[in-house]
Amino acid sequence: MDERITTRARVLVVDDDPDQLDLVRRTLAPHFDVQTHDSALGVTNLVRQGEPDLVLLDVNFPALKGDQVLSLARRYAPRGTKFILYSATDESRLRSLALAAGADGYLSKSIQGAELIQKLNAFRG
Repeated sequence: MDERITTRARVLVVDDDPDQLDLVRRTLAPHFDVQTHDSALGVTNLVRQGEPDLVLLDVNFPALKGDQVLSLARRYAPRGTKFILYSATDESRLRSLALAAGADGYLSKSIQGAELIQKLNAFRG
């Protein structure tokens, strides 16, 4: 029997749509330690305290845009935390926004289920 302990990646999912948060949480929970948050406000504290490996960050919030949240939260994130912009926005616009914001990547919300799990594992390295 293999005695090695494998640690599950910690994923913080930030989205103001409760249905989307629930769907992503249920999809990821069997594979990752998932924390969800429904506001752009407070993300910095969650990143600092929870030390996630991956932050899946919606782009469109009423108070702050995802790229602004990313900029603030990255200052407090542990080294190695990957920030991934996650949106239903047009993919070319999302790609440009991710590049401009310094995100580690981007994913369209159309990516779900096993494909989402696979993509997140790829970001993890």
